[in-house]
Amino acid sequence: MGRRILNDALRTIVNAEKRGFASAQLQPISSCMASFLQIMKYRGYVKDFQVHDPHRVGKITVQLHGRINDCRALTYRQDINAHNIQSYTKRQLPTHQWGYVVISTPNGVMDHEEAIRQNVGGQVLGYFY
Repeated sequence: MGRRILNDALRTIVNAEKRGFASAQLQPISSCMASFLQIMKYRGYVKDFQVHDPHRVGKITVQLHGRINDCRALTYRQDINAHNIQSYTKRQLPTHQWGYVVISTPNGVMDHEEAIRQNVGGQVLGYFY
């Protein structure tokens, strides 16, 4: 359930970026989506986001920077070991200079650089660049 919702939300963000909108509204939401957006905010790909009424269907308003070229969620579960993260990012991302793979680990949702630092693996949620 969460991966389809995440994929629809990320495609909404990409479409809003391509059309030049300053913000995008995402609905329905999940806690995984909020974690994904928190990483995007920390890395400077979105300005800010606000969660409205998270206990019901809810919605998220995302303020866009204009930096996102593409972001996708993987709809299938793909496990990744800590020592295979580097080779996975080489395959998925277009360049080594920018872009992040988001991984759900036992320590929480984090990007690939943080997962390498903590030496943990998990399931790949998606990527953005």
